[in-house]
Amino acid sequence: MDYYAIGQRIRKIRKAKGLSQEQLAENVGISVTHMSHIETGNTKLSLEVFAAITETLDCRADELLFGTREVIGAEALGDIVLTLQSLTPKERCVVAEIVKSAAQALKAYQDAD
Repeated sequence: MDYYAIGQRIRKIRKAKGLSQEQLAENVGISVTHMSHIETGNTKLSLEVFAAITETLDCRADELLFGTREVIGAEALGDIVLTLQSLTPKERCVVAEIVKSAAQALKAYQDAD
């Protein structure tokens, strides 16, 4: 586990939310020194502290752990269906062609690795 990268993601999101390190530490219930060590990767954080940070920053755990917002397959498909329902039949055809092209490009890119 890359604690430095996690700490940097925490710092980035904290700053984007307009919170100081002191404010985040206070909301999480830890010292500013501990928060500083978390953000610099100099300490491992407990599950309780990690959960409090995600709650305070209003972000997902996977966003802090991996740097992306991983979406569970079923949830992603549900989002896609809802979006498609709002489109006209012609727009749906265009989106289908875009998705096919994107899928082919992704496969070609992955095969190149």
